[in-house]
Amino acid sequence: MEVWLDTLGDSGHDGVDAIFAKDGTNGIYVNDGILYQDGSMIGGHVHIHSEETQAKARSLAGSVEWILLTFEDWSMIPIENILAATEATPTKVAAQINQPIHAQGAGFALDIGVDALLCSEDCLEASLIVKSLRLEQMEESSPPNPAPSEGIKLTSMTITEIQEGHAGDRACIDLLSMLDKGEGMLVGSTARSFVLVHGETIESKYVPTRPFRVNAGSVDAYTYLANGTTKYLCELTSGDEILVVGSDGASRSATVGRMKIESRPLILLRFKDENTNEGHVFIQQAETVRMVSVNGKVCSVTDLSVGDGILGCTFPSTRHVGQSISAPSEER
Repeated sequence: MEVWLDTLGDSGHDGVDAIFAKDGTNGIYVNDGILYQDGSMIGGHVHIHSEETQAKARSLAGSVEWILLTFEDWSMIPIENILAATEATPTKVAAQINQPIHAQGAGFALDIGVDALLCSEDCLEASLIVKSLRLEQMEESSPPNPAPSEGIKLTSMTITEIQEGHAGDRACIDLLSMLDKGEGMLVGSTARSFVLVHGETIESKYVPTRPFRVNAGSVDAYTYLANGTTKYLCELTSGDEILVVGSDGASRSATVGRMKIESRPLILLRFKDENTNEGHVFIQQAETVRMVSVNGKVCSVTDLSVGDGILGCTFPSTRHVGQSISAPSEER
């Protein structure tokens, strides 16, 4: 992590990486939303004061070397959201602080931290302390898990517990694409463990098929989008591009045409993968809701038993507003 000192004079301080020059000559400075260093453009500057300016900063992720954030009213939330947007990109984030206590918050936001602190003399000591602490942690940090793109490695999830008698709101996702047998959506109540919920492509003597639909589960569950981020099922809306996954791990994008949220009886399925990573999901208690067993056969959730193996996947990274981040997190 770097420390940029906002001062009129020379740095004269050990540990200061750059001088922020308000006169726009040497060092680091801003002009009309552009961030410069010694006359060369190195990124963008966004003054955060609204949701729109936060969105502008997020939109720069991956397209510039640096994003400098300054604030109308200093807040951690925009820093966290922008760090989540940039973590899997080469873009680095610098944040202005105006109180010493802000150094700790910005320097360790999401347990990742900004790449530079812009501070005045009053905040310099606190900024240098955070820089030293970050250097000590560098060897322990690990890169974020890449988002799924062309395929998903599905593994066996062993069912460890089945609880009936729950009730809640579940989401049916209707797509603009027809689903093939073996295809469905990844759904899970934690950001790390998912199971493959099969589409309604299997014939039943009681109801017709809906080969564009996935009865995905309770509204609090996550699902994967085509761009590698996640959303809660209740957040999905028409036009969203979700990730459709087949029993062979092949994946593709499909557009949400409509979603329905209705109150239904639910089953709680707890499961673990081959490395004993645990997960769970609430699924509607209905014969037409199906999973895919490890042998590739489609099975109704009402026919599952403890010890059965179903297809799913586990990801090592957690999530912040849908973005994969490397910060530690415990979900139950």
